[in-house]
Amino acid sequence: MTTEIKHRNTGEILYTHDGDSLAGADLSGANIGEADLREANLRGANLRGANIREADLRGADLSGTSLSGADLYKADLREADLRRADLCWADLREANLRGADISEANLDGANLRGANLRGANLRGADLFGAGLSGADLHGADLREADLREADLRRADLRGAGLRGADLRGTDLYEARVSPDTDWLTLIGMVVDVKATAKAPDEGATKLD
Repeated sequence: MTTEIKHRNTGEILYTHDGDSLAGADLSGANIGEADLREANLRGANLRGANIREADLRGADLSGTSLSGADLYKADLREADLRRADLCWADLREANLRGADISEANLDGANLRGANLRGANLRGADLFGAGLSGADLHGADLREADLREADLRRADLRGAGLRGADLRGTDLYEARVSPDTDWLTLIGMVVDVKATAKAPDEGATKLD
């Protein structure tokens, strides 16, 4: 039995996998941009270096999946399960990850510039050196996340949970934070934070 991956708009077959499920499949380097993968079971699959640009992955199960170096530019990953996925150096620019579960995932060096991460669960995620400039993290759970050396310039962090996060060397220039953000509670973690953060409609709050 084979499983077909089709274009989300035209229905054109983009890829045929020999097997009745994509779970655990080897799709490394596959060219499946703009694919319809809604609710797909890709648990534990190998998608290293794959082209998944602008694919529809809403509600997909990508837990434990290897997506290192994958191109997910503008992919729709709303409500997707990415727990413990390997996304190191993945291109997630302008991707829609609203409400996605990305807890304990490896996003080391990933590019999430301009991504929508509103309400996403990033608890315990590795975001060391990740590019999050201009990202929407409103209400996201970043507790215990590793954000060392991450670029959060102009990111929206209003309502985000940051308790226990490691923010050493993080660039928060002009990031937006809630007026009631308790930086004094976090100060033990916020060591060598670069720059300033802005509370909405207020002046910059100096973090050092």
